[in-house]
Amino acid sequence: MVLHSDNKLVELESETYSALGLDDSSGISGNPRVLSLLSSILERSIQKNESSLKASRKQEVVTIFHGTRAPPSMSIGQYIERIFKYSTCSPSCLVLAYVYINRYLQRIGASLTSLVVHRLLITSIMVAAKYIDDECYNNAYFAKLGGVSTEELNRLELKFLFTLDFKLHVTTEDFRKYCSQLETVAAGERRIEQLNQANRLEKGRPNKGKSFTTSYSFRAK
Repeated sequence: MVLHSDNKLVELESETYSALGLDDSSGISGNPRVLSLLSSILERSIQKNESSLKASRKQEVVTIFHGTRAPPSMSIGQYIERIFKYSTCSPSCLVLAYVYINRYLQRIGASLTSLVVHRLLITSIMVAAKYIDDECYNNAYFAKLGGVSTEELNRLELKFLFTLDFKLHVTTEDFRKYCSQLETVAAGERRIEQLNQANRLEKGRPNKGKSFTTSYSFRAK
């Protein structure tokens, strides 16, 4: 069957959403793929930003989302998984939260670091759930999930919303763009795993006098 270009685009989008676990009809059990991909892209962004700040010796822009002590011991992946599991928010909330975090940081001219990511996540996911989900827990419940007080989460939410000018709508084009970024991370991880698997298989083969080296590089955008 020949599809028009618009239909092809819709088909590709449907495949991407299904691969990320955003499509309820995907039949994928367990955590949606978007969860691990979001944590991966955030971790890479933090590593890049903190290295850049250290190299340039610039002071990090301090915000209300900064922790006063060292970063929480819970990893980003574990934190997102905890919020997703117990808030029962839709997978699409994670994509919206990613959009909101980027909008917020752009507005204030700051970079994502390990000192702000956890508070930004609990705030942005809660805001996204309130905006698009039919049912959503209150701030007190999300505060317990995030490990902060209700009063603090209330302050974080207000600051977040006012910084965004309460503009929470995400166009289809922007949603598609951010999904593509997450899919790029997935493609890179698959490529690295394939290369690692090929190297493991090669090491297990008998050495017949031939030698070669395999090199590659992967840079997340």
